[in-house]
Amino acid sequence: MSAPTAPTTLTPSIVGQAEKHHTAVLTRALVGTTLNEQQWIVLNQTLDAGEPVEPSAHIARIAAMTQWARTEVETAANALLASALLTTTPHGLLEPTDTGKAVVRKVRTESGAIVAAAYGAVPTEDLVTAARVLVAITARMAQELAHA
Repeated sequence: MSAPTAPTTLTPSIVGQAEKHHTAVLTRALVGTTLNEQQWIVLNQTLDAGEPVEPSAHIARIAAMTQWARTEVETAANALLASALLTTTPHGLLEPTDTGKAVVRKVRTESGAIVAAAYGAVPTEDLVTAARVLVAITARMAQELAHA
């Protein structure tokens, strides 16, 4: 008889593997679009804002959220403007175009089924705990990075 396996604890390797699999799902859903990951996140976050956003603050928020250089986020936003997936309002704010909204729907639909199946295999209370833990770890890492 074999010894019982000790429960696995959360490690950077586990978090990294999960993140890499999320990225692979997104990459598959982005096939056929002109978007890379940075452009997708900028477009998706702009739509999620629910209203036009001030470009500088929006770029700063996404750079902080992703830990990307501000210039990378600006480049992504400029590419989205050039491809007419984002537009600038008369007041200088960014908002998705109808085409941009359609691309977001397509990508969310294509990735959503896989993500829903994966998350649906986990009890809700475990997802709540995982969310709380990952938010706490991310906040602590952000604090440490701010001191560097």
